[in-house]
Amino acid sequence: MAQNKKGNTESVVRSLVEPVAEQLGLKLWDVRFVKEGTEHYLRITIDKEEGILIEDCERMSRAIDPIIDEADPIDCSYFLEVSSPGLGRPLTRDEHFAAMMGQEVKIHLIRPFENQRDFVGTLTAYDGSVTIDTDGGPLTFAKADISSVKLNDDADLF
Repeated sequence: MAQNKKGNTESVVRSLVEPVAEQLGLKLWDVRFVKEGTEHYLRITIDKEEGILIEDCERMSRAIDPIIDEADPIDCSYFLEVSSPGLGRPLTRDEHFAAMMGQEVKIHLIRPFENQRDFVGTLTAYDGSVTIDTDGGPLTFAKADISSVKLNDDADLF
């Protein structure tokens, strides 16, 4: 996550583009500003009930590009990417967990619990910790112990 003189880049961009997404009938899923190698990427992830089409990404990109350029919250060159969260979407924000309640998720832990790091189960609660219902019963993990939580909707594809 990059910081600059204008504050937290992701928060600033989120506040700029979320109203645009809503006007276009889209939901802003996530904003990430990352450095990969020597390049910086501003990744905007959008969603909607019926699923995202390439046209939705194009409309969003065209609508937000001039807004971001005018606000100038990023003090280096970067590539703008607009996409859907896709299969195996990461759950990172409170609203992600609320939206995916009752769905099957995969949790990857930082350190092993009972000699394993990966757990799959139905998301049943989120209150700063994550509770899933597994074949062996409910499990609750502190958010600080979790490396990632992803929707497990791609399990049948592999």
